[in-house]
Amino acid sequence: MRDATDDRTYTETITSRRTQALFVALTLLFLSLLIWRAASPGLGILTIAFCGLSAFFLFYSLNYRKLVLSVTPEALKLEFGIFTWAIPLDTVGDCHIDDLSLWWIGGAGIHFRFVRGSYRAYLNFLEHPRVVLTLEKRRRLVREVAFSTRRPEEVLRFLREMGVGSGRA
Repeated sequence: MRDATDDRTYTETITSRRTQALFVALTLLFLSLLIWRAASPGLGILTIAFCGLSAFFLFYSLNYRKLVLSVTPEALKLEFGIFTWAIPLDTVGDCHIDDLSLWWIGGAGIHFRFVRGSYRAYLNFLEHPRVVLTLEKRRRLVREVAFSTRRPEEVLRFLREMGVGSGRA
């Protein structure tokens, strides 16, 4: 939704019960397997693997609870837990709704993947659609950034009002 104090600012906080439930379930699964394995004599490789996977999914459970999207006339800012990505709007050539299947992307959280010859960063949840920004120049390896939003049409309309999407990319 647009900020009440400035009609040139768009902010949205996106959460996902499905994504959170998945990460909590995986944390509990691997924690249970760790406890089961730790009860056995010896410190085998499975114990270490289950410990690592428990910690990994605990981090995901805590870090990927909400995605904050902010757009001003100058930049789009994505905050996903401890990770923040700011994209100056004058570096964006185009924007559109992502048409790829979630299974092809690799799930929720932050992912990187080649899509039609471009390296794309994903900041996404399981059940929300995504908007893709095409950068005019690569940012390190990344040429496109995709992020979840509950209102992709409104985000696209707002970005276009800010001059993004004129097909410059």
